[in-house]
Amino acid sequence: MDYDALGAELRKLRENVTGVTDTVVAASDGIPIIADVAKNVEPVHISALAAADLGIARQAAEVIGLGALSQTVVFGSQGYMAVYAVGSMSLMVVLGDKGLNLGRLLHESRPVIARVGSILTP
Repeated sequence: MDYDALGAELRKLRENVTGVTDTVVAASDGIPIIADVAKNVEPVHISALAAADLGIARQAAEVIGLGALSQTVVFGSQGYMAVYAVGSMSLMVVLGDKGLNLGRLLHESRPVIARVGSILTP
């Protein structure tokens, strides 16, 4: 696996989208693969929460008949957590502060998810 390429994708997303503070790529079971996070953010905890969030959202989308889930976004008073499905076996978490440009994140994240998926696929 090309960890340098994964790291570069995470850094570019943080640099290109105002308000992105932290990013993590993890397996769908919540085990972190690579992270670009601040010192006060624990990738293991974020990955576990994101895996649970994605799992519940996938079940909801299936039961309601919405098709394949692509992402969830948690809106908080101090910021955001976006969780993206990267294929069926991994996910990407993006944390952002109150200044996060959510529209820009949604636009910029699609090609990043595709590239991360390609890097993760053997």
